[in-house]
Amino acid sequence: METINILENLSDMGCDERQTSSMKKLYEEGDKETLLRNLRQCRCHLMDELHDSQKKVDNMDYLIRQIQKEK
Repeated sequence: METINILENLSDMGCDERQTSSMKKLYEEGDKETLLRNLRQCRCHLMDELHDSQKKVDNMDYLIRQIQKEK
């Protein structure tokens, strides 16, 4: 798959339409340094969301264990 096709599918990776079009433009202009910085920022945001979700799962697991102990 060509890079430009991947950039067109950034919304599947959690980027909004504005980010997707901005990154596609950066690629077409050859500004790979800024493109990479933006991709890394998007990745960091996704990792933050992942960690938040993991905390919620951990709390849910804790609650389940506590209730099981009460049996």
